[in-house]
Amino acid sequence: MSQKLLVSRCLLGHRVRYDGGASGPYAQLALWQDEGRIVAVCPEVAGGLPTPRAAAEIPGGQGAQVLKGIAPVITTDAEDVTAAFVSGARQALALVKQHGIRIAILKANSPSCGNVLTYDGSFSGVKVQGQGVTAALLTQAGVQVFNELQLAEAAQALATFESLAKAATKIEFR
Repeated sequence: MSQKLLVSRCLLGHRVRYDGGASGPYAQLALWQDEGRIVAVCPEVAGGLPTPRAAAEIPGGQGAQVLKGIAPVITTDAEDVTAAFVSGARQALALVKQHGIRIAILKANSPSCGNVLTYDGSFSGVKVQGQGVTAALLTQAGVQVFNELQLAEAAQALATFESLAKAATKIEFR
């Protein structure tokens, strides 16, 4: 059985981004989708937010602080959408547990999905090192989180994971 991957729906061409748009297409993701490996999620939509919706950012850009209750997620309309972001992150984690997922490919820079950089909360386009809410929760749970600019690294991690799993299976049957 092939390893499943959690993937942001917008990277699969689903029009769920805050602006009603999508990202992609990405050949590697299409290949994995054809192989039946993809479990798709948009944490923001799963958390109950509409499409389109006001852009949101985390003051300070740290999803881990949101999970600790230290920082909110705020929209350009000054609406606090923290509860929706946390709910969506928890739903993504539930999918990870349900499908035994070890690797996620999430949308870069997103306040939900960013795994390396996020916007700083000033709505001025400034990015800071940090993770979005979902990326932080998945990382805390031991999931390797990549973005669409890291598909080669994600493919290598998948190959390594599957070769280790195959070796472990051979040892068990000796």
